[in-house]
Parts: sequence; C-alpha cells; structure tokens
Amino acid sequence: MNELAIKLNETLGQAANFLSPAGGRMYFPYGGILGQGAEARSCDINATIGMAFEEDGSPLVMKCFSKNLALDKKAFLYAGSFGLPDLRKAWRDMEFEKNPSLKGKSFSNPVVTNALTHGLRITAELFAGPDDTVVVPDLFWDNYALVFKEAVGSGLALFNTFKNGCFDADAMKDALMAPGDKKILILNFPNNPTGYTATIEDATKIVAAVKSAADAGRRVVVVLDDAYFGLVYEKGIHNESLFAEFSDLSENVLAVKLDGTTKEDYVWGLRVGFISFAFKGATEEQLKALEAKAAGNVRSCISNASSIGQRLALAAFADPDYHAQKSEKYAVLKNRYEAIRKILADHPEYADSFEAMPFNSGYFMCVKPKGVDAEKVRRHLIERYSIGTIVLSGLIRIAFSTIPTEKLQRLFQCVADAVLELKKA
Repeated sequence: MNELAIKLNETLGQAANFLSPAGGRMYFPYGGILGQGAEARSCDINATIGMAFEEDGSPLVMKCFSKNLALDKKAFLYAGSFGLPDLRKAWRDMEFEKNPSLKGKSFSNPVVTNALTHGLRITAELFAGPDDTVVVPDLFWDNYALVFKEAVGSGLALFNTFKNGCFDADAMKDALMAPGDKKILILNFPNNPTGYTATIEDATKIVAAVKSAADAGRRVVVVLDDAYFGLVYEKGIHNESLFAEFSDLSENVLAVKLDGTTKEDYVWGLRVGFISFAFKGATEEQLKALEAKAAGNVRSCISNASSIGQRLALAAFADPDYHAQKSEKYAVLKNRYEAIRKILADHPEYADSFEAMPFNSGYFMCVKPKGVDAEKVRRHLIERYSIGTIVLSGLIRIAFSTIPTEKLQRLFQCVADAVLELKKA
C-alpha cells in the first residue's frame, strides 16, 4: 500500500473501517507531479504545468472556442482534482443557507465531481466492495444497481418503500439490522422514481432506525443522494438534507452527501456536482483525509471536473438575480405538480385504471397500473397515443418536469384509457 494511503488511514483512525479495500488504498498524490508543481507555483519561470500559455502569460486558447464563452480565459485551465477553491467555498456556504440545521456542525469541504453520478461512483469505490451490502428502497433509481452491484460487486438488499402512504422506516431498519457488521444505506429525497420526500415524521423514524443499527454495533455509511434537493411542494415535508442529522449521529455512522447544480439549478449538461463527508467527532484532519481520498479517486479516473462548468456555476451563484431566477423555475414545476393533484382529484374514475403512488416533490410521480403489466401499458402508450414514459419496478414513471401544464390532463386520460383498453384486449 502506498505510503500516502497509509498516512491517510492512520489519520482517519477508526473511521478507516468504513472504507472498502479500494478506498483504503486510495490517496491523493501530494508528492510527484502535483506536489512539485505546487512548490513551483510562485516561481518566476514555472515549467511544471501541463498546459499552454500565450507570450503574455494568458491561456493559449483558440478564438473558435473562446468567442462563445463570456468568461475569463482561466475557464480553459485545469480546475484541479479537488475542484476550484472558490467554488468549493461558495457551495459550502450555500449548504448552510439551505440547511440551517447544519449550523455548528462539522463536515468536510465539498470536493467537486463530474455531477452526481460520478459522486456515486466515488462513493462506491471508497466505501463499498464485494463483501458489502447496499441497502436501498425497492423503488430506486436503476443506476444504483449499475454503480454499486455491477461496477464494484456489492450486494443489494431491497426494502419496502411505502407503508400506508408513508416511508417504511421499519422495513429499512430490518434491512440494516440483518447479519453483517457494515451496511451502505442510500437515501434519495426527493426520490427518483416516485417523487416522494420524507415527511417530518418519516425523517424522525429514519434517523432513529439508523441510530438503532449503529447502537447495535453496525457501521453504517449513509449516502444522501440530494440530486433534487429543494424541490418540495407541500407543507409538513422535511425540507432540509438529512445530512445534518447524520453528520453527528454516531461514531458508527459516516454520512456522505452527494449534490450539485444539475437538478437544483436546471443545468443538466453542466456536470458540476459535489461530495461531502461527516461523522460524529471527526477532526479537521480526518475530514481532510476523506477529501484527499475523494480527490485521489477523481484524479485516478477523470483527473479533474470541467473548469468551464465550475466557473459558469461560480459566476451564476454570484449573480444578484440568481435566487429570483431559481424561484421562477421552481414555480413552473410546482404549478405542474398542483395541476396533477387537481387532475387526480377531479377524476376519481382513474382509480379503476391505476393507483398514484405517494408523491410530494421533485421531477417525477409514478402510477401503478391495475390488472395490466406496466411494460405493456408503456408500449401501448407509445404505439396508440404517442406518449413516452419509463417503467421501473412495475411502475410507470411520469416526468412532469418535461410536460407543459396544458398537456397533463391528456396524459393522465391516455394512461387511464390505455389500461382499460389492455384489460379488454
């Protein structure tokens, strides 16, 4: 094992037990090219950097690229494996604004990822392996299986998502208490595919369940997929990240927060995400060790995330109209959500064709066809009505984020009709 990895593990102490074998081997190469480059940064002549500059010292950039970008030429330079320092600070500051419960709590400086899926992969490689079990609701984003099961070989333990219209925290607790000293728990609110966020009561039960598992000696890595953070449309919903609760819950709980601009700021192609860490009693050195392991993982696969994307995000956050514009876009989605609620309330007959699963937030909602296979309904909607949907876990996922409000009534009527037509066939 590399000497730098050994030192990071020593710094982490007992927290190193959360790591997978690959995570234990991971380190950030402070020496070598990067370390030598850092030492030469203030030199009058710096011949260490793998970039190119003009005679005047500005980045050597072709106009066919730069003419379409209203940013400083620095946007074309490497951003570094940890991410732009100013962006990391800005995002951390925003985390406190969006999650007041984080005040007074300790967590790492976020490391920039190539959006949230990349953050999931980093998490999988650092903490999960063939001997580990990943606990997820049975209604989950299918990419979790690709990342944790197929890529790193972890087993998936599914638990029932809903009970009596609420999140089934008891089923989650049973999965965590199953044999095995270590569990990786993924919580995704607002949930993809269902569009459900834990209520305040749900959240209390979820945290208590994890605490019980930790008190029973389980080491739990809680992965908080906060991709759709902030898109909550009802009162009584837990509208902060559960990262605040898990950040100091137990020495047996390590919290990993994955978030980013993609869904929160409606910039899907920007590919700017963040990964942050916390656990009870963590020292600044231990948190920096986890940052270094994450940055080492970034360097080992993509070197660093897009500098242009990061600088665009940083410029947007500094824009005085940022919050107002974000509120405008939120209102568009909330209006569609409310329109769906009214449509379902106005058409009780739809209950003969499908059941609407619990939803209160996010981009999606799901319906469960009655008496007909969901995949058959999906195909029928395409062939007869020219309507495209997604089938996951026997449910039809409807992304209302993409559908104009005026077309929502037709959409649900067609779903109901399709189910009835297939029943008669």
